[in-house]
Amino acid sequence: MNTEQIVLKSRPRGLPTEENFSYENIQLPELQPGEVLLEAICFSVDPYMRGRMNDAKSYVPPFQIGQPVEGGVIAKVIESKSDQLLTGDVVTARLPWRQQTLASAKILQKVDTTVAPASYYLGILGMPGLTAYFGLLDIGKPKAGETVVVSGAAGAVGIVVGQIAKIKGCRVIGIAGSDNKIKSLKEEFGFDEGINYKTTKILRKDIARLCPNGVDVYFDNVGGEISDAVIANMNFHSRISLCGQIALYNSTEIPMGPRLQPILLTRSVLMQGFIVSNYQGRFSEGINQLAQWVKDGSLKYTETKVKGFKQLPKALISLFNGANTGKMIVEV
Repeated sequence: MNTEQIVLKSRPRGLPTEENFSYENIQLPELQPGEVLLEAICFSVDPYMRGRMNDAKSYVPPFQIGQPVEGGVIAKVIESKSDQLLTGDVVTARLPWRQQTLASAKILQKVDTTVAPASYYLGILGMPGLTAYFGLLDIGKPKAGETVVVSGAAGAVGIVVGQIAKIKGCRVIGIAGSDNKIKSLKEEFGFDEGINYKTTKILRKDIARLCPNGVDVYFDNVGGEISDAVIANMNFHSRISLCGQIALYNSTEIPMGPRLQPILLTRSVLMQGFIVSNYQGRFSEGINQLAQWVKDGSLKYTETKVKGFKQLPKALISLFNGANTGKMIVEV
C-alpha cells in the first residue's frame, strides 16, 4: 500500500518553518503476524516536539533528518493480524506522521469512545492531562485555600491544571496571551482571575495585586520573563512544578535573566522539574481519575482543530504563536 508521510528535512535554527519539513510517498511492507494496519484519524502537535527537532541529548531521542516526525496519534485498525485488536478498533500511540502505517499491536492502547471523544485521548485523557495531574498533585501539592498561578494557562496542560486546583479548593490565577483566552479561562473553566501577559505593563505588580496573600504553587509551562515575575511573588515554603519552557524553545542564544536562587533559598521554595513519563507506572491511576472528573462535569476541555494531514507542520509551528486554546489537534 502507498501512503504519504511527513519527514524532517532540516533542523531549524530559531522558530521552525515549513521549509524544515518535506512530504514523501512510500510503499508500506506486508503486514506481519502481531501487527495491524492503521489509518490515522487525528494527530497531536505538542511543544516538546520542538526540542526533538534539535540534534541534542534530551529525555527522548531527536528526530532524524529524512525520517518521519512522530507524535501522538489516534487511528483506526483497517486490517489486523493480531489477536488483541480487531478491524474497526480505535487506538492511540506515538506513531509516525503517516496517513497509514503498520504497528505492533503491543504498543497500541485501545481507546473507549463511550467515555469521551477519541481525540480526548491525545489531550485531557492523554499526555497533557496526565502531565497536569501528576505535576500539580505530586509536586505542587495544592492545599485548600492556597493560591495557584498557572502560566500557559489556556494551553492543553494549563487548562487542566487550573481546574484540578479548583477541585482541590484553591484560588487560581491563569496567565495567557489574549483577552479572549482570559475570558474563556474565567467563564468556561472556573479560574478566579487572569492576566494577559501581552498587555500588562508590569507583570510582577499585576501578580502581586491579584495574589495579595502571595503565590503558594506555580505551575510553570513557559519560563522566561513570565516565570521571573511569578517567582518574585512566591511565598515561604511554596512549590514550583517546572513543566515547560516554551518561551525559550526557539531561542538561538541563552537569554540572561534574574538570578532566582536567592529567592528560592531565602523563602525555602521547592522547584522540581519533571517529565510525565516519570509517572508511567501510575498512568492508569491518572487516567481513571481524569475520566471520572470528565464524566461528572468537574473537568471541562476544549480543542483547537485543524483540518488536513498536510497542515501538520503549520499547526506545530503555530503553537509557538499562541494560536491554540486547549489541545491542538490535526484531523485527517
